Amino acid sequence: MLLDEEPGTLIHHTIGNFNIQPDKQAVTRINDSLSTLQQSRDLRIREAESALRKLSRNLNSLSTQHEEAVAVHDSGKHAAEIVELDTKKFRIAKAASELEIESERLESELEMLKERLADLESQGLEGDETTRREREADDATILRLKIFRSLGVDIEPDEAGNFNRAVIRNSRKGDVHVVNIDPKFSRFFYANYFWSTMQG
Repeated sequence: MLLDEEPGTLIHHTIGNFNIQPDKQAVTRINDSLSTLQQSRDLRIREAESALRKLSRNLNSLSTQHEEAVAVHDSGKHAAEIVELDTKKFRIAKAASELEIESERLESELEMLKERLADLESQGLEGDETTRREREADDATILRLKIFRSLGVDIEPDEAGNFNRAVIRNSRKGDVHVVNIDPKFSRFFYANYFWSTMQG
């Protein structure tokens, strides 16, 4: 034999001289760490797969809803509804504009009426001098017409309001005379003519 000792004894001493115990402990710790990491990795993979399955279910549900919505949707009907809504919007805007113009007109008219009311209130119940004179003249004219009518004479105005025609009724004779009044003859002339016609 080349060696005086048994090979097994030599190997055993050699291993003892290398002091591999710390290395074995390090390998054990590494294996433990790898096992822990593997478990953590497996847990994360399971969580990710669960989340993926949930998202897949949501995606399928949303895809189904989308397909149903697309199947129900009618693009032609939608376009017609949009056109109808635009027409209604235009009509409403036009009506609002017309109402605004009318409102401005009524406000202007209201201001004018307020000014007129203030003028009338300042003049009192009798009105201003011109109004009183016009009313008195109208009252006098109405009184004259009543007197003429009671005598059997109707004075008729023309379109301009001028009294230029008289209808004279003679109740005793039962006849009627129509007289066109010409301003070139005097009132005295017509008074005599009317009186003689009524008496004749």
